[in-house]
Amino acid sequence: MHARRERGSLRIGQVAEAAEVHIETLRYYERKGLLPLPPRTLSNYRLYPEDAVLRVRFIKRAQELGFTLVEIRELLELGQQKDGDCAEICQRARDKIQEIEAKIASLRAMKRSLTRLEGACAGSGPLSECPILEAMQTGTRKTGIQKAGRKPAMSKKKKGARK
Repeated sequence: MHARRERGSLRIGQVAEAAEVHIETLRYYERKGLLPLPPRTLSNYRLYPEDAVLRVRFIKRAQELGFTLVEIRELLELGQQKDGDCAEICQRARDKIQEIEAKIASLRAMKRSLTRLEGACAGSGPLSECPILEAMQTGTRKTGIQKAGRKPAMSKKKKGARK
């Protein structure tokens, strides 16, 4: 016989379905401290408050925007402050934008490097002569390839040295 469910409480499967996540995701969020541990029924079922669905949706949306689980926990805590100001949230959004822009720049550099490597490859021949494999195995820069997002190392010259 099932224990009587409290009004306004949802079981784990209901929360997962409403928030469009797997049950294991809810358990994971509990372990990470993002979702408070819910009370349990006499038969040991979790009973979540209805706002748990909104909280899980918030977590998923924040992840989609690039926030880490640690950052999301901080955002949730900031959102709970009664006398808080949105300036802190806005600054965190600006910081995340800068982080995303740096990742985009790095991805573009990787694409340029890989495009150069692909262009240097004849597309046929023995693997021992493949410029793509050679560049990845040895770090050779015969084709002008550098590590993505990094500037070439400057050669150190002694003061007064001539070319």
